[in-house]
Amino acid sequence: MNKTIAVIRGDGIGPEIVNEAIGVLDAVAKKFGHGFSYQEAPMGGCAIDSFGVPLPDSSLETCLNADSVLLGAVGGPKWDAQPSANRPERGLLKLRSAMGLYTNVRPARMFSDLAAACPLRSDIAARGIDFVVVRELIGGLYFGEHTTFEADGEQKAADVCSYSEHEVRRVARVAFDMARKRRGRVTSVDKANVLDTSRLWRRTVEEVAKDYPDVELLHMYVDNAAMQIVRDPSQFDVIVTENLFGDILSDEASQITGSIGMIPSSSMGEGTRGLYEPIHGSAPDIAGQDKANPIGTILAAAMMLRYSFDMAAEADAVESAVDQALKAGLRCGDILNGDGKLLGCKAMGAEIRARI
Repeated sequence: MNKTIAVIRGDGIGPEIVNEAIGVLDAVAKKFGHGFSYQEAPMGGCAIDSFGVPLPDSSLETCLNADSVLLGAVGGPKWDAQPSANRPERGLLKLRSAMGLYTNVRPARMFSDLAAACPLRSDIAARGIDFVVVRELIGGLYFGEHTTFEADGEQKAADVCSYSEHEVRRVARVAFDMARKRRGRVTSVDKANVLDTSRLWRRTVEEVAKDYPDVELLHMYVDNAAMQIVRDPSQFDVIVTENLFGDILSDEASQITGSIGMIPSSSMGEGTRGLYEPIHGSAPDIAGQDKANPIGTILAAAMMLRYSFDMAAEADAVESAVDQALKAGLRCGDILNGDGKLLGCKAMGAEIRARI
């Protein structure tokens, strides 16, 4: 099978971690007889430096014509002075919208060999952490109208949050379908005691739930959900929520697994083409020092194989290789604990490739 992958290396550690993910994909292609071709698509701060905008039209076209997209990370303090409409992150928002990627899936799974790195109490960690956050991605506050204005002798600002039934319905179906393949429980997170958008969210999710009588539906306010994730994460199977809440909760969920550097994500819409990336940022403080952990990006490539290319055996091979490397005590700096062997970004990528 031949597939074209648009590659957004991005900023900071992005190029380093993407290089290792591509190396793993090449190892998969060799082992399983596939052909992967890569097309560069500059985006983020590097694109601002070269083209003046965070997402050039040529890069967008490359992504829209590819079978899927692999992204490192974008942004950094260098571009903080950019106007809000031209910040590196705006390129990512524009890309998600243009590709119609309305659902972000972030697994929160703690590898057994990293239990010591979990910041929760040992008795809580011992119950296990294995749930998924399904986040609506192209609606809500991030895509509403943003205004700053003068009124009553001072500056004021307003950000509009809105949702329609169809936006809620489609992401809810993703969550329920996923729960059917896992442990059969969906927790819908909202703030329905305060927000009209959350009340619409809750009503619509309940309507969708009628089509899934085999899946248990629970509702939870977002503040309680944030507390429960650290109090007893084992209670969760699939969490579904809106854009802003999902952004915050999925970052919290990733941290309790031991390191944000271990967590991949996929952004999907209609069809099979998706955007795959680690959930961490560009970490400019360690860029170019071979200190970055490439595992989140490598696992994102595994998600691409599984969800966009229907290559389950290939994805299993990558995930197994990561698991083997961890069982062998190999560690990047962010997950180093006890007697583990410290590796740089390149060496960790090489060790995982060797286990494909």
